[in-house]
Amino acid sequence: HLPDNFVDVLRAKSVVTELGATILPGLIGDVSIPTRTAGATAYFVAESGSITESTGTFGTITMSPKVMGAYSKFSHLMKLQATPEIEGLIRDDFISTLATKLDTVALNGGGSNEPEGILQTTGIGSVAIGTNGGAITLDKVLDLKQTVAVDNADVASCAFVTNTAVENALSKLKDGNSAYHLSPYAGAIGSQQIANRSFMVSNNVPSNLTKGSSSGVCSALIYGNFSDLLVGLFGESEILVDPYTLSQTGVTSVRIIQALDVKVRHAESFGSIQDITT
Repeated sequence: HLPDNFVDVLRAKSVVTELGATILPGLIGDVSIPTRTAGATAYFVAESGSITESTGTFGTITMSPKVMGAYSKFSHLMKLQATPEIEGLIRDDFISTLATKLDTVALNGGGSNEPEGILQTTGIGSVAIGTNGGAITLDKVLDLKQTVAVDNADVASCAFVTNTAVENALSKLKDGNSAYHLSPYAGAIGSQQIANRSFMVSNNVPSNLTKGSSSGVCSALIYGNFSDLLVGLFGESEILVDPYTLSQTGVTSVRIIQALDVKVRHAESFGSIQDITT
C-alpha cells in the first residue's frame, strides 16, 4: 500500500481566473456597482452658439450571494483505517470540486439557484453556424471576434476559450493546399493564439447544447475580455466537520459552503458561438 502515491481524480482545467476574471473577495450583503451605460454627446456649434445639454445615462450591476456547497460522510472504520487520512482527502476534494464548479458556472451558469454565466447573459454577441448547427470554420471564428470589436470592447487581453472537441476541429482546418491554417499547439505551452488572441481549452465549456435537430451535441466557443467577468465572493469557504449528528452509527459528516455571484461588466465584452457540431 503506497499512500504517498495516492492517485486523484482527473478534473477539467479551470480557466476563468487564468484568463483574468476580476475577483471581488470579502463581500457582505447585496452589492450594487454603479455603471455608466452611455456617455455625454459632443457637438460643434457656431460662435456664441448654445451647446445642447447631455449627461449620459447611468445604471447598476447588482450582485447577491448564491450558495454553493458539497457534502460527504465517512464511517468510523474508514477514519481508523484509511490512508491517506480520509478527512484530509475529503477537504482537498471539496476545494477542487468547488473551484471546478465555479469555473463551469462562470462560463455557462443559469440553472436552479445558480448565477448566470457568460453564455446565459443577455446581450452578448452571437454568431450562428446553421439551423441545426454545423462545423466550425475560421470565418466564423473571425466573425465571433468581430461581435466584440464592433462594440469597442476588443482589447489585447481578450481571449478565445472552448472545449477539447472544438480545439480538435480547429486544429485540423486546412487550406486548398492541404496546409494547416493554424496550430493551437504552436509555440510554448500557454501561448496558443488564434487571430492574434489567446486561445485556451477547458472541458468546462459545454458540449451538450442544442440547436435545431442537433440535440445535446453542440459545443460553444467564447470570445471576450475576461477582466470584465466579475466573480464576487461573500465571506470565506466554510468547512464544517460534524461527528455528533450521526454519532450512534459512528459516521462523521463533512460539508463545505461558499456564497458567490457572477456578473459581467459589459455584455458587449463577450460573444459566443453555441451551435458547433463536431
